[in-house]
Parts: sequence; structure tokens; C-alpha cells
Amino acid sequence: SRDSSPITAESIKPTLCRVIIYLQKMSGDTCLTAALCPAAAPKPKTCSFKVGSLGNKYVRLNVGGSLYYTTVQVLTRHDTMLKAMFSGRMEVLTDKEGWILIDRCGKHFGTILNYLRDDTIALPKHRQEIKELMAEAKYYLIQGLVDMCQAALQDKKDLYEPVCNIPIITSPKEEERLIESSMKPVVKLLYNRSNNKYSYTSNSDDNLLKNIELFDKLSLRFNGRVLFIKDVIGDEICCWSFYGQGRKLAEVCCTSIVYATEKKQTKVEFPEARIYEETLNVLLYETPRVPDNSLLEATSRSRSQASHSEDDDGFELRDRVRRIHVKRYSTYDDRQLGH
Repeated sequence: SRDSSPITAESIKPTLCRVIIYLQKMSGDTCLTAALCPAAAPKPKTCSFKVGSLGNKYVRLNVGGSLYYTTVQVLTRHDTMLKAMFSGRMEVLTDKEGWILIDRCGKHFGTILNYLRDDTIALPKHRQEIKELMAEAKYYLIQGLVDMCQAALQDKKDLYEPVCNIPIITSPKEEERLIESSMKPVVKLLYNRSNNKYSYTSNSDDNLLKNIELFDKLSLRFNGRVLFIKDVIGDEICCWSFYGQGRKLAEVCCTSIVYATEKKQTKVEFPEARIYEETLNVLLYETPRVPDNSLLEATSRSRSQASHSEDDDGFELRDRVRRIHVKRYSTYDDRQLGH
């Protein structure tokens, strides 16, 4: 060549690469090309597997960064997406080290493999993990494992689902929000054992407990029809309140003051029949908001005491609040002798 410029490695590298690429096309060898042409970045390769050729050969799996070893026979035991991947029906990606890439979370893939091996597994204890496993089983089209997860979730729901939820309110605003947003009648029990500056009579503690037990019984019986709430911060010691369509209908106060002794005492009553009657009355305010005449007649003590007017819709319910104070002020001492 007439060009007197010195020949360097940088000047001959493009020419050498073109020659090697030409030879590679003729021979099919790619090793030299990859070594001498670093500009070509390594890319995941695609390949397919055939059961007859690999048999029980171990394959290496990279599932979302988690590495697993297993055989093609295990992966193709059931008619799943994994069988399609490793029976030649689908192409799979491999990295430069030969790991087969699966773009899924690898947290539960070991459990997936155990199910493919044994047709059964010990499911996780927590509902969230069972849901995660079921999502992976759905992705890999493993229907048997999906059914197991669904059955376990249903069993756990039946086991831990509460019969009824009873909110405990701690502020007037919370109470107002609950009552206004409820589409059902509301029964509230306020009990505040610490809100008392006097001693209790002999039966008061038992009666306070009986009120709480009655509340629990009513909440279990009418939980689908009435919203039951508890109040533990009010001014009263034991008081029932009944609401319908967002407004207060009745109140049964179960506490009174005893003056017969030299010291004042607090007395707690248990008017079971009256509380039960008022609970049945609030059922008249269930949705649809049309009074049930037969129920109104059954829960009214008498037609003359029920405030109503004869019209096309039946009895018109009263707007005022019925406040019932059971023996609000007593002048006798009901304690037994010796107390």
C-alpha cells in the first residue's frame, strides 16, 4: 500500500470482524465472533425442549431471581403451562449461563414443584400466602392446586369469619357517623362501670352483667337486621338507646340512686322485658322504610298507647323519643341482711 500511515490493532479490527463474520456464515461457528466483536451484547437465547431427548435430565430454572433444579419429567407430569414450555410446544428463554428464565415471583415456585411431584402439598397457614400461591397456580394452569387453595380459603373464612361485628364507639362524632350511615336500625348499649362516685347496691353488679349479656344475645339473634354498637365513654352507667332511620326513638336508663342509707348508692336495674320490646320496635324501621303493621301491633302494648293515625299506609310512627327511666329514684334499700 502507498499509504505510509502505521498499521494498528484499532485499524485492522473492523476488517478482521468482517472476515470472521463471513467465515461464520459459511461454517456456522459463532464463538470467535463473540470473542473478537465485543460490541455485540449477549442476549437471552430461545430454545425448545423435547421430552424424548432430555428424559430425566436436570434443568436449571431462574424464577424471578430464585434458582431451582428439577427434571423435565416433573415439569411435564401434568397438563400445565410448564408442560407446554418443556415439551417443545413453547420456546423458553435462557441466559448466557444456561439458566431457563421464568418471569414470575419465585417465592412459591418450590411449592409448585412439590405439588407436581406428589400431587399434594401442605398449604401455608396464612390466608395471604394461600392467595399468593393460588395466583401462581392460576398462572401455571395447575387446576388441582387452584382447587386446593380455594377450598382452604373457604374453610378459613368459615372458621374465622365473625358472626357479627359490634363497633365500640369512643367519641360522639363517631357515634353520629355510624348512626347516620347505617341503613339498618341501631341499638346502642352504654355501660361505663367506672363512671360512678357512689358505691353499688348488692345486686347492681349482677344486673350490669345481665344487661351486657342480653345485649350480646340480641346482637347474635338480630345481627343481620340491626346494627348493634357499644359505648364505653358516656355519662350514664347503663343505658340503652334505640334508633331508626337516623333518629333516636327510645331510651331505657337502667340506673338509679338509692337514698335510704346514710350514703348514696347506685342501683342498676335489669328491665329485660322492656329492652326486648324496644328492640322489636326498631325492627319497624328496617329498609324498605315502610312500617310493618302486624309487627307494630305485636310490639305495641296497646292500640291506645301507640301513637298512630288511620290512613292508607297504616300506623304513623311517633317522632318523639320515649325515655324510660326504670325506678330512677328509689327510697328503699334492697340489700340483703348482713350487707
